[in-house]
Order: sequence, then structure tokens, then C-alpha cells
Amino acid sequence: MKAMKVEEIRKLAVEEIRTKLADARDEMMKLRFQQVTGQLTDSSHLTILRRDIARMETILRETARAALEGAK
Repeated sequence: MKAMKVEEIRKLAVEEIRTKLADARDEMMKLRFQQVTGQLTDSSHLTILRRDIARMETILRETARAALEGAK
């Protein structure tokens, strides 16, 4: 699993980011279940995914804030 870069996320449309964010959250839930049941062997995937989710949420907030500033 490879972390998404900020530049990659910024190139996406807002709807694409939201879709990827929902997918990442679903995957995070699955990985957490695997961790609890002892099936997850590489826990670094959780860290990478958590950071990807944070990056996507941050960029979504930035674009929303920029849209609000542009509307004023």
C-alpha cells in the first residue's frame, strides 16, 4: 500500500476526493476488524490509510474555504 501524495489529491475533482475518502474509510473499518481479530499482519497500513484520510479531509476543507472566500 502506497500513500497518496498531496499533489495527486489536489488534481482530483471534489466529488472524486469524496468518493476516495468514503472508500478509504470503508477500508479503514475493514482493517480495524482484521486487527481486532488478529488477521492483520502489517499494521502500517492503518497508519498510511489514516494519514491519507486526513490529507483528503484537509484538502476538502481548503477547497470549501477557498470557495467561501471567493464568494465574498
